[in-house]
Amino acid sequence: MKRIYIIFFVLIFYFPAAGQLDRTKVPTPGPAPEIKIGTPESFELKNGLKVIVVENHKSPRVAFNLVLDFEAILEGEKAGYAAMAGDLLRTGTTSKTKSQIDEAIDFIGASLNTSASGIYAASLTKHQDALLGLMTDVLYNPSFPGEELEKLRKQTLSGLAAQKEDPGAVASNVRSAVLYGKEHPYGELTTEETVQNITIEDCRDFYNTYFTPEIAYLAIVGDIKVKDAKKLAKKYFGDWENKSIELPAFSAVAPPDKIQVALVDRPNSVQSEIRVGYPINLKKGDPDVVKANLMNTILGAGFSSRIMQNLREQHAFTYGARSSISSDMIVGNFNAFTSVRNEVTDSAIYQLLHELRRIVDEDVTEKELASAKAYITGSFARSLESPQTIANFALNTKRYNLPEDYYSNYLKRLDAVTVEEIRTVAKKYIKPDNAHIIVVGRASEIADNLSRFGELTYYDIYGNSYVPEKVEIPAGLTVAKVFENYILAIGGEEKVRALKDAKIIMKAEMQGRELEISSLSKSPNMSKTNVLMGGMAVMTQIYNGTDASISQMGQSVPLDEKQKKDMAYQSAIIEEIAIIDMGLSAELKGVETINGLNAYAIEITKPSGDKTTYYYSAESGLKIKESATVQGPQGEMIQETSFADYREVDGVKFPFTITFPMGPMKMEARAESIELNTGIEDSEFAIP
Repeated sequence: MKRIYIIFFVLIFYFPAAGQLDRTKVPTPGPAPEIKIGTPESFELKNGLKVIVVENHKSPRVAFNLVLDFEAILEGEKAGYAAMAGDLLRTGTTSKTKSQIDEAIDFIGASLNTSASGIYAASLTKHQDALLGLMTDVLYNPSFPGEELEKLRKQTLSGLAAQKEDPGAVASNVRSAVLYGKEHPYGELTTEETVQNITIEDCRDFYNTYFTPEIAYLAIVGDIKVKDAKKLAKKYFGDWENKSIELPAFSAVAPPDKIQVALVDRPNSVQSEIRVGYPINLKKGDPDVVKANLMNTILGAGFSSRIMQNLREQHAFTYGARSSISSDMIVGNFNAFTSVRNEVTDSAIYQLLHELRRIVDEDVTEKELASAKAYITGSFARSLESPQTIANFALNTKRYNLPEDYYSNYLKRLDAVTVEEIRTVAKKYIKPDNAHIIVVGRASEIADNLSRFGELTYYDIYGNSYVPEKVEIPAGLTVAKVFENYILAIGGEEKVRALKDAKIIMKAEMQGRELEISSLSKSPNMSKTNVLMGGMAVMTQIYNGTDASISQMGQSVPLDEKQKKDMAYQSAIIEEIAIIDMGLSAELKGVETINGLNAYAIEITKPSGDKTTYYYSAESGLKIKESATVQGPQGEMIQETSFADYREVDGVKFPFTITFPMGPMKMEARAESIELNTGIEDSEFAIP
């Protein structure tokens, strides 16, 4: 081997022209590769169902994708019912329950998914008849069981509750409402109220209206011959009854005449979620689509894009910043987005707008253009490895009346785009002075600086505008008075200080599994918490007054001294009593609005030196939320715990509903029982 290496080295040394490149010159790009996608077979059944067949015999699998060709509907006061109707299709038929469908699908190793826009099913080719039998049973005979609707309603409400605590989700929702208006299908929001309005009849009406072959396509992809696909399509879908339908039309949406700033006040945020966007008139298949996507790749679609390099690499404002440009048959949109520290919110917006203006005012470089073309070419080529991509190309060609060679010549059109065309398309679609700027963050720190970009309007998390009411701290109000009012609200100091121990059992649900949270507390500062799943302890935390331990799944978790220090007051039955008795530093920070209620914010400096903020209702005096800043994998993040449904137990009120942070999600726990002064022994708090 060594001898071969030496010979190779000598050849390169004596014949440099054959082995060296002139690295001072950028290589000239070769011609765009010729793409041979192939021509999918297509035909139409008598009932109007359009069928597309893509043969692919690399593996013995076949997929059937039924797609309904409608863009959107306006759901109004029942927003969310279309998605629920689509999900319900999979939960039972007139002859099978959901569990029977699941069992039948699992038995043949298949998959079957339903949505508001259609049904997707896939299996081994040898099971295609069994699969289609199940698929068409779901299509023709859905039973819409009421109990399944209630399960979906519960899941949806849980998801909406989590969204309210996710600033990114809030920013996306408000962006939709601001860009399109809440009377537009792209701007209306699914809320707790609209979900509660949804009935089985609404879901059944959606199915009866929109599930018709007149607007449907069936893409068959995989290890199947065209002639066999025709037989199967006729056998299983030929009797599908056609119903005439008139699809709704929606008026155009225009960008604002000048920059409009929408601010969602999130008082505890240490970061601001930023969206810069506006609607555009860019339809699917428009000749500008290729050029616009190429332009946006340079602007903000990848790690080497201008927006990313500016905000992350040059200014260190963020971990990531991106932009997107979307074509749509109703209305397209442009969106630039990032998340930054509060103190640089206005600076980040300035730089975003700077990059938008720069790509309009200046030509991109040939190097940037070549790099963007290479990136898109690579992504396009990789996508062709999936037969489903070919089917999607065929679907798009039919749905949007694209030229038959639209995708086969895609890379040629991409390669032909010039620097001049990039600037032309940027001038047409990049509108930095006609944009909505949506920010979710701490208004007290960022509002004044945001006003310099344009007219500022406050919005709530549901996209409703409002004029903020400035509420001052009442004259003479102190931390001591807030604590006094809280203790009085839950029963009075005499009864609270009479508490010697407490046993609280709470139930919660996580990923469909029930959790039991058992908490023991003993005055002055001993505690033990067990979290059980299916009767098995998944986490145990103990503080015996001087020392602590935490175990997860039976394994000990290391604790630092800071954590142990804070457990001294966190283990108290009523934390406010411990704060007072331990003389912890507490500062009245102001009045903030929490779920529509004015609340007094008190910042506590814990024994470790870390800080947390408690919020007490100005009306009832009860504690309604706790907020703390913690260090996460992506930097600082806010963890919030909410308290609700206070009930009296032996003369003292406790919150029977507590919502805990679970990473980016929330978990709601409800008290099953609370027992006081039962004589809990010190031995319960022994550290193993």
